Amino acid sequence: MSHTPHELHEEFPDKLDSLHKLKEIDGNFRHLADRYHEINRAIHRAETNVEPTSAIAEENLRKERVHLKDQIAAKLAQA
Repeated sequence: MSHTPHELHEEFPDKLDSLHKLKEIDGNFRHLADRYHEINRAIHRAETNVEPTSAIAEENLRKERVHLKDQIAAKLAQA
């Protein structure tokens, strides 16, 4: 594991303006971004053993993060 956070601004460096704008005007997008951040932080805490968790729980968090990222990417593509 890299233990490197996967922040949205790092995942979509070419979409920074759209990320910011959509967070301001689209409540659903803001919810997706907030949930992504929450899950991402939980994964990072698990990876660094700040909050140890089971391998299954960590895998489920990773799957949720991927799902959220896909939803965010789709909304960014529409913007």
